[in-house]
Amino acid sequence: MVDLVLRNGWVVDGSGCPPMRADVAVTGDRISAVERVPEGAGREELDVRGCLLLPGLIDTHVHGDALLGDPAVQEAALRQGVTTFVLGQDGVSFAPSDAATAAYAGEYFAAINGPTPAELRGGVSLAELLAWYDGASALNAAYLVPHGTVRHRVLRDAERPPDAEELAAMCRLVEDALADGAAGLSTGLDYLPGRHADAEEIAALCAPVAAAGVPYVTHMRGYEALAHVGMAEVERITALSGVAAHISHYHGPANMLVGLVDAARDRGVDLTFDSYPYRRGCSLLAMLALPPQVQGSVGDTLARLADPLVRTRLDQEWFPAVADTLARLTLAHVPSQRYGWAEGMTLPEAAAEAGTSVGELVCVLLVETGLATGAIVEQPAINTDADVRALLRHPAHMGSSDGIYLGGHPHPRGWGAFARMLGRHTRELGDWSWAEAAVHLAGHPARRFGLADRGRLVRGAAADVVVLEPDDVIDRAGYDDPRRPATGVRHVLVNGAWAVRDEALTGARPGRALRP
Repeated sequence: MVDLVLRNGWVVDGSGCPPMRADVAVTGDRISAVERVPEGAGREELDVRGCLLLPGLIDTHVHGDALLGDPAVQEAALRQGVTTFVLGQDGVSFAPSDAATAAYAGEYFAAINGPTPAELRGGVSLAELLAWYDGASALNAAYLVPHGTVRHRVLRDAERPPDAEELAAMCRLVEDALADGAAGLSTGLDYLPGRHADAEEIAALCAPVAAAGVPYVTHMRGYEALAHVGMAEVERITALSGVAAHISHYHGPANMLVGLVDAARDRGVDLTFDSYPYRRGCSLLAMLALPPQVQGSVGDTLARLADPLVRTRLDQEWFPAVADTLARLTLAHVPSQRYGWAEGMTLPEAAAEAGTSVGELVCVLLVETGLATGAIVEQPAINTDADVRALLRHPAHMGSSDGIYLGGHPHPRGWGAFARMLGRHTRELGDWSWAEAAVHLAGHPARRFGLADRGRLVRGAAADVVVLEPDDVIDRAGYDDPRRPATGVRHVLVNGAWAVRDEALTGARPGRALRP
């Protein structure tokens, strides 16, 4: 006897092979057979005739670090077939930390990851953070050691390169995190303190990452028109360290971006990337709206914004120069009783409502919320739907949501990115076959992050299984209604336990912390 048999479905096994008609048997937390299983062999049997069975999807870039146990976040992901989050993105998260670094991560990234959970405020090792994730959710979690967190732990807010002793201390933190189960190293080179690091510093930290066989994952120092700058730095880091590289949320004109990836791979760089199927992004309002010289630690930035001379220069020189960018921002997260009404409005709309200038409103919101304001940004007109589709089709591509689950008007990508890739881009547009979809969204990510028993529906693999209706799966979240769950994913198993049954969460928490 086996515990469960899913009968009469079409198995898309994550290898790239076409769907095949087969039963999937589950025993405990493992797949015990993918073949015709005799009738009556299962303690529980479910006929899934007409459905596709896919391996659990892996979100390679998502910001659920503080919210993995939140049922609303679990529903957002599982209703799309996502069973694993890769956390620790963009160089900033909660481990490895002491109390000061844990506070920094929760303050600086408050609009992205959320405040530091109470259980983590004293500081945690990566092993302790993974233990906190284990069994806390219906979702699995892998974790990248964040470069900015490591840098802050050693240098605090110093805006300079580390000396030899400091660099050695940073390397030891990375080595310890890898031993604890980190699935790679992440950087956020448009954020702090990652912005202060050079290629040599990052390459030194990537040497043990390369030895561990896991990737360097980077929010580069340039996207869109500046992608060549970011890519050149990625190539230098890989040349110095021998590490494999993965670019986060790659976006921009595909004719340039695809050429950069192909040229790097032709030169021998082991390079992959992820993207999501939208032409709007979401990030910190401070990062999007303030010049680099004004941005610093939360305290430093607020002090600069309180300086009348700084405000005058911003009003006279900076804000007029970036008026086009500011006009493309929509407020997603404004944690303020006084200004919460502005969520969902563009900056010009909110400024008109407040009776002030756009630049003045930016400063007021940042001061009022302690920089914890998030904004959706419409990408420039040079980025088109054709570019989104071309990136999705590239063989080095993997799926991600870059989901941020905070605020009254978040980006819909956390609720819809994977369902959109399955429904719109696979079924409707044909950018992928179903076999290719399973590779981009499960098989390829599992290999990249060393999750050897995930990403495939084969005997012995972890029983993360998605049952979906191929004619029905689709995203329903949009910019006007961003929290609507997707439809068409009927059932989801995580480690052999029902996480979703008949499109409803079961309340079970079978998710595990995953180590490569």
